[in-house]
Amino acid sequence: MLQIKRAGHSTLTTPDIERMVDYFTRIVGLGVAAREKNRVILATKSGLEAIVLERGSSVDAPRLSFQVAPGSDLGEVASRLKKAGMKSERRRDITPGIGEALAFKDPKGTTLEVFSDFRFAPEDNTLAGIMPLKFGHIAYQCPDVQGMVEFYRDILGFRVSDWRSDFFVFMRCSRDHHTVNFLRGDTGIHHIAFEVRDWSDIKRACDFLARNKIKLTWGPIRHVIGHNIAIYHKNPDGVVIEFFTDLDQMHDEELGFFEPRPWHQDRPQRPKVWGDDTPSNWWGPMARSAPQGDHGAPHTKETFHHAVPTTRAPALARARTRQTEKKSRAKDKSRRTPKLR
Repeated sequence: MLQIKRAGHSTLTTPDIERMVDYFTRIVGLGVAAREKNRVILATKSGLEAIVLERGSSVDAPRLSFQVAPGSDLGEVASRLKKAGMKSERRRDITPGIGEALAFKDPKGTTLEVFSDFRFAPEDNTLAGIMPLKFGHIAYQCPDVQGMVEFYRDILGFRVSDWRSDFFVFMRCSRDHHTVNFLRGDTGIHHIAFEVRDWSDIKRACDFLARNKIKLTWGPIRHVIGHNIAIYHKNPDGVVIEFFTDLDQMHDEELGFFEPRPWHQDRPQRPKVWGDDTPSNWWGPMARSAPQGDHGAPHTKETFHHAVPTTRAPALARARTRQTEKKSRAKDKSRRTPKLR
């Protein structure tokens, strides 16, 4: 088993690379670390590579990179993968920050690039866009969620932070509550998330997106699972982008609980399976529309939708039922009350 330490970057393909470079630099606030004919590497202002854009015929997220402990022998890592039945390929010059990596596929077909040593991009002191701290997590839809859990747990060393019923899982490789999510549905990307500093950065992001005529698709909210404050919007390619802060932290694996916070539902808050009727958020607007299909919106590699879990439906239905009953009681009472003359 490997022990992944953090997510590196996500590779996205796009038919219009210049439009996406403009979005990720001017709106998201990443800097250009390197530019090639059909590829652009983007990093945070502090030098962490976050997104690699590649020219392609369709919108997709074909590769994802992860870092193991610095100084790890990639030959030994390849041997461990081989013993686990995984065939890997050694690749060089992945990005300016990653000189060498092992590439292999996960069960849903995403190529994983595992590296040990990383060179930070030069510091970028320009001020533009929202300027996140890091690439925080990525969520995928896939038919076999349990199979993905077994692969990421047994091969890569991830831990399960939480389940929503049996169709949506949150997995961590560090203190962060989740670095990857898997939601049952047709194979594809669900959303990409960037961490910002605090609530004031969320507010600033809301104002900045509005000023640039980009509408939120959801938020601001505080989630129940993971408890992060979040906002969502779609980028020009239709991929859902999340900005978040205040994500639950597992500071000590042996203690086994997330760092206590006033908004936690449990004392202490431990990894668990949340029921179907668990609200998606603690406060903030619920989604305006219910999804279609198996716990997620329809999905193809060409079209990305923000899939809102159908498990919110029972809670919303109960709320609507209570509201209807209240109105009905009020009408009955008005009929029984004699009018004053």
